[in-house]
Amino acid sequence: MSSIERLGVDLGARSYEILVGSGLLATAGHCIKPLLKQPRVIVLSDRAVADLYLATLTRALDDAGIAHEAIIVPVGEQTKSFGELARVVDALLAARVERGTTLVALGGGVIGDLGGFAASIVLRGIDFIQIPTTLLAQVDSSVGGKTGINTTHGKNLVGSFYQPRLVIADIDALSTLPRRELAAGYAEVAKYGLIGDAAFFGWLEGHAAGLIEGDEAARQHAVLKSCAAKAAVVASDEREAGARALLNFGHTFGHALEAECGYSDELLHGEAVAVGMVMAFDLSARLGLCPLEDAARVSRHLASVGLPTTPAAISDRVWDPDRLIEHMQQDKKVQDGKITFVLARGIGEAFLARDVELHEVHRLLQGAIAA
Repeated sequence: MSSIERLGVDLGARSYEILVGSGLLATAGHCIKPLLKQPRVIVLSDRAVADLYLATLTRALDDAGIAHEAIIVPVGEQTKSFGELARVVDALLAARVERGTTLVALGGGVIGDLGGFAASIVLRGIDFIQIPTTLLAQVDSSVGGKTGINTTHGKNLVGSFYQPRLVIADIDALSTLPRRELAAGYAEVAKYGLIGDAAFFGWLEGHAAGLIEGDEAARQHAVLKSCAAKAAVVASDEREAGARALLNFGHTFGHALEAECGYSDELLHGEAVAVGMVMAFDLSARLGLCPLEDAARVSRHLASVGLPTTPAAISDRVWDPDRLIEHMQQDKKVQDGKITFVLARGIGEAFLARDVELHEVHRLLQGAIAA
């Protein structure tokens, strides 16, 4: 096992660590045990992840003397639903969980979001631990305490802020991901460079190909940098009153695209974010806020790792700008009926804009759809 890197998320009494390294799943029991109120956990996972990693985790729990049971849910974004939430909550209650029982979310962002929300409401709150197994979850959704489910009105509109007790990011888990999943997760890595760290984005331009193809050192560096960036933002703005909203760069456009696709595998979350980040830079350039070359550089880089950069690149679907704007108007960041956009003055210089005229957005969408 490689050396474990530790990062802290500083939230006072709710502070916790992020562990990053190789081989962590096999020793997870000993990492988890000191945090448990009772030596018992319930593991939540989906069928695909359970087939790959549940046996390793249960052995690690056995080695540490921790009793365990598992709840398995279907694979996919559509699992973040009221129906599956109810099923998970019912299974937890049927297992006679107590307030001292801990839920362990083993999987990608869907499992982390669903499990964290379930933990926040069962018995008015039980502890939970994140063991993210996708690149996207390791660098983004497992850190920061955002939990929730999707509704017919939009993505993540029902949920809670509920921090985990620990995050265990085993880099080895990335080796089983399909390339498409890795690329989708990479979009969130690139986001951290684009919103506030131009030097990191420059590093990514030189190392993205290796990271996607299996360079473990590059993967670990990218996960550490991303987690450190998110931890700093979360510590300063846990409930997204200000700076944390910058982490939604590309998401206002991206969530609208996901909603139009019915949160299906037609469009993965990271793919939607990639298109959304390109459109955010294009809108910034259109409004004279950032150089055209920066917008072109972002598009070139994301395309170089196989990510879509326009809605037209996603599928043969006929996109309607008015429908996409309707979805955006359901976004959580809408204030006084106005959509909040995260725009950029350049690479590494993101900011919040609440005064963007919708006719400009409509024109941008028309051009992106036709591209």
